[in-house]
Amino acid sequence: MSDYPQILGVYSLQLEADIGTGGTAATHDNVTYWYARQMSKTEFEVQPLNQHHVPSGVRSVLQEIDFLKQYTPEPGYYKVHTVPALKTLAKKIEMGEQAFADGNMDEAESQFIKALMIDDKNVDANYGLGEVYSEKKEFEKLRKVLDTLLGINEAFTFEYRQKFNEFGISLRKNGHYDESIRYYEKSLEIVETDENVYFNLARVYFEKGLNDQCIVSLKQALNINPEFIEAQKFLRYCEKRA
Repeated sequence: MSDYPQILGVYSLQLEADIGTGGTAATHDNVTYWYARQMSKTEFEVQPLNQHHVPSGVRSVLQEIDFLKQYTPEPGYYKVHTVPALKTLAKKIEMGEQAFADGNMDEAESQFIKALMIDDKNVDANYGLGEVYSEKKEFEKLRKVLDTLLGINEAFTFEYRQKFNEFGISLRKNGHYDESIRYYEKSLEIVETDENVYFNLARVYFEKGLNDQCIVSLKQALNINPEFIEAQKFLRYCEKRA
């Protein structure tokens, strides 16, 4: 099993910026802080820290030589600021997930919102809050969370596959069919070769009464995996209905 990725901590990036013009021109050092992980022997990933000292936003991958030349380790900053903030964030998400499992939707909503106040792009917290609104059938709030998730490509990666599946099932189960279709279509923009997404999309079409679209999605799933037994059975059933 690979030892990567490895968390390296917080690193700073110092860039010179010109300010002023003419006789007032001067050079100013602009320092930003980044959360760093080593992804392989030669690749390093950096993600900016937000105002609450937690990693949030777009991740970038650098080659070893570029990372070592540009970034400086900040172990003190990491220990004093980022570690406590990450622990607080993780605790609120954990409390939200436990409240959701216990059926306490109001408490779950409260904890996920607190987590998002620390990191509004946190994937786990957004998925959790989305499931709460799906269960509570609060359509406008659900749509806002879904819009946020659709803007975070990371939410559709393999790392979050379990959360992805749970949220998709919740949308369909609670009758949010249009939102579910948007959700699965976004996933297919990022990963086109997942037969399970096509299968789940077919189930949504079927429950909406869109038999033709359902058949198309099932055929796409079987093009990827011809041995997909559930898709084979579902397709035969839909073709008989047609």
